[in-house]
Amino acid sequence: AARASKGWRELAEDDAVEYDYFRHEIGKRLIDRLDDIKRDDGFPLALEVGAGSGILHRLICSDDAIDGEGGIGGIRKLVQLDSSDLMLHRDEDIPVEGSERCGTFRLNADEEDKLPFPDGTFDLVISSLSLHWVNELPSLFTEIKRVLKPDGCFIFSMVGGTSLPELRSSLVMAEMEREGGVSPHVGPFVELSDVGGLVSGAGFNLPTIDVDTVNVSFPNAMVLMEHLQRMGESNACINRRPRTSVDTFLASSCLYDELFKLDECENENNVDEVEASVQVIYAIGWSPHESQQNPDQRGTATLKVGDMIEFTKVDS
Repeated sequence: AARASKGWRELAEDDAVEYDYFRHEIGKRLIDRLDDIKRDDGFPLALEVGAGSGILHRLICSDDAIDGEGGIGGIRKLVQLDSSDLMLHRDEDIPVEGSERCGTFRLNADEEDKLPFPDGTFDLVISSLSLHWVNELPSLFTEIKRVLKPDGCFIFSMVGGTSLPELRSSLVMAEMEREGGVSPHVGPFVELSDVGGLVSGAGFNLPTIDVDTVNVSFPNAMVLMEHLQRMGESNACINRRPRTSVDTFLASSCLYDELFKLDECENENNVDEVEASVQVIYAIGWSPHESQQNPDQRGTATLKVGDMIEFTKVDS
């Protein structure tokens, strides 16, 4: 738990905490998956949906493509798209190491509108930890398929539905005790079981889904809630309570600190810490192309399953 969680402590300088540590960690894991995809010419032109401050661009520029030109994944040009103009340009004055490998263009546009690109524009569409803010994922996925070239790749990571169970349960118990009812405090996330259907339903072929559970440690629950807020990941549910009382927050913090202490075997710092777990879902889909493998038509099989079992017995 502590390995992925020490980022907030290690990146602190002069008492100023860098709150992008989690996005940076998941971005690295996503780019590692991209680097495992072998294509002769890579993905020369890519689109990032929900680019934020440009973390993925920095990671892509951090190393050469395995074969050919460009940064990781063979990306030579990355279009960064985000609905927040302030986030897009937040770090533009900070030099990007290796920027000669992959150029970039920042575009302020709403991810939930029609994407402002012609059909078949991009070789790759990538997104990291931003899709949980999108209300209409099926529409966005359909738009992404439209702007991809044939045999183009869509790869993304997103927060999954079992994230932050410790915080959810602590807030529910505290709110039931202090206010006699509950309201949403953690935003709705997509369940792992729904991701494959979303990808396939948008028309992508060869979907691949995998999942990580990332455990992060904090000194206490109050620090966890502060970090969520400063990451820009606080509650945005429309039907939430307009205000949560101080009593409820204090009660939930005390419950969290008592129930979800970090195990001694995982506590590298020998100080009291609590644990928060986040489910991260990774998925890859491909826009259709004649070169991709396809299943045979139903009814064209020449053997029954029972025949295959008999063959297996004979061979063994």
